[in-house]
Amino acid sequence: MRARPSRSVSLLVASVILTAFLAPGAAARPPAGDAVPVPGPGVAAPEGAGPGRAPGTVLPEVVELAVIPVEPPVQPARPGARDLFGADCDIETEGSTVTAYCHNSYPETDLVRLHVECDRWWDVDGDGAAVPVGPAGRAEITARCWKEVRSTWVTHRRP
Repeated sequence: MRARPSRSVSLLVASVILTAFLAPGAAARPPAGDAVPVPGPGVAAPEGAGPGRAPGTVLPEVVELAVIPVEPPVQPARPGARDLFGADCDIETEGSTVTAYCHNSYPETDLVRLHVECDRWWDVDGDGAAVPVGPAGRAEITARCWKEVRSTWVTHRRP
């Protein structure tokens, strides 16, 4: 026959667990007899802020559970037509030549610009001219360095 844990040990463990869940909420509440309005978090208590409080002490933050929403606010399903913008660009680097292939699948024209940062200190970095890519349009933009390419990126702008 195996030994059973006593009922008092089980009750003791359950009460310790419940206390751990309830103690933070009890510590955040102000004393019941204190009728002084509580300033915001990290604000020093005013003169004579209540019994047992010295002037200049920082009050704990009190959170009212009634003001916390039960569920987070619902985000809109689709962004507005103003947010649908920007051509999709793929950048390929072969040696010192960089080519950006852009396709605009949105209804507004996108001004696409290819930027190339060269690896050598004496090599001139390139910021290409803005190329308009119309709705359902494609563009191929090429730039180069004399030697190695350090980084490349594409920027988008509304006309």
